[in-house]
Amino acid sequence: MTASVIYKGDLRCECTHLQSGTIIETDAPTDNRGKGERFSPTDSLCVALATCMITTMGIRAADMQVDLSETRLDVTKHMLSDPRRIGKIEITLHLPSLNLDEKDKMVFQKIGDNCPVMKSLHPDLEVITEYIWEV
Repeated sequence: MTASVIYKGDLRCECTHLQSGTIIETDAPTDNRGKGERFSPTDSLCVALATCMITTMGIRAADMQVDLSETRLDVTKHMLSDPRRIGKIEITLHLPSLNLDEKDKMVFQKIGDNCPVMKSLHPDLEVITEYIWEV
């Protein structure tokens, strides 16, 4: 088992990662009868995508002795209704200046665009990624 989830009431869940004991909480968003005091489940999915992208890129970066520390990812979620679901996720990666050639940059981008979470999403979900390499 990976995690244990307890519904706490008032549209809040407490999620425990069993290996580490780390706890995160979720709330329903304010536009769906929630308090919006925590990440919503759909927010969590979008953040899972962003963190998976940079984590898999970080694995390759370590192999190349490249430091991706301080990379910032901006995540925007767009909801649809009927049925209520995520329709589009936009992720902009602001990567540090690393003096990489275009080939290496493309390798990193391919890794990010093919991370396990990305490959797990339904093909109807539009994902737009932008990689900005600082100068």
